[in-house]
Amino acid sequence: MTIHNYIITSAALIGALTTLLGALFAVYRWFIRQSKQDKDIKDIKGENTMIVYALFACLDGLQQLGANHAVTDAKSKLYEYINKQSHQ
Repeated sequence: MTIHNYIITSAALIGALTTLLGALFAVYRWFIRQSKQDKDIKDIKGENTMIVYALFACLDGLQQLGANHAVTDAKSKLYEYINKQSHQ
């Protein structure tokens, strides 16, 4: 094997290893990103749950103060929504 062939073979091997490591790193970054997105989605769902319950409490308070019609409708629709979501 001549020095010229040795250099070409070495360069091809280095290129293949670099490509392989780049692909593995890209897959690793994708998994890390998915894990972070899953955590973010879980946090957002928790926040949304608290917002819905707070909204229900506000509507209940308004209804107790005598606000009717739109408040009653919104409260009943929200209550139906909460029940529907809890059974899924």
